[in-house]
Amino acid sequence: METADDVTRMRLVGGNLALDFVNTRSGPPDGPPDDDVLTTYASLVDWGRHAGALTEPEAAALHRVADGDPDYARDALARALETRDYLDDLFRPLAAGQSPDPAALIRLRDDAADALAHARLVSAGPTFDWTWRDDHTLARPLRPIVQAAVRLLATGPLDRIKGCGGCRFLFHDESKNRSRRWCSMDDCGTTEKMRRYVAARRTRSTHAG
Repeated sequence: METADDVTRMRLVGGNLALDFVNTRSGPPDGPPDDDVLTTYASLVDWGRHAGALTEPEAAALHRVADGDPDYARDALARALETRDYLDDLFRPLAAGQSPDPAALIRLRDDAADALAHARLVSAGPTFDWTWRDDHTLARPLRPIVQAAVRLLATGPLDRIKGCGGCRFLFHDESKNRSRRWCSMDDCGTTEKMRRYVAARRTRSTHAG
């Protein structure tokens, strides 16, 4: 079983909650993912707390509901994984400069409508924003994720949605000159620099010989 420590090892580098949710599966930039931290409903809740989508009290309440109804929890996890699949079908093509799957847009529209049906508008400083404090269903972790996806699609800029050059992670490039290439310079960026360094040394050694 995944533990909270397993879930919180996932780096939050997407710059958007929906992209970070897609990034709960990791692996090489091409081909299928090779790691998934969302294997139980508990791991979904723990990730939501880690990503700031749930408060500690909300997460604790969801754990109690899930523990009391395992079948409900399994169904809720299955729905969450389906949501992640269609968000991937939306944002991965956009990162490649292509059009997203129309069926995924329809799924997002329907889930956004369902999320708003469970939301309240509350004061958030100078403006108002949606909250799901009163939503005690096991779909609660998905509400802000869906809302974040809609906001990103509606406000963009969509050409700032990119895929990492070293892994399958997606991110919203917020650099001034739109030059970001890696999910993280500390991980994929460093790995690529090391690869180039080794290749350059090998080339110099070959020429010297």
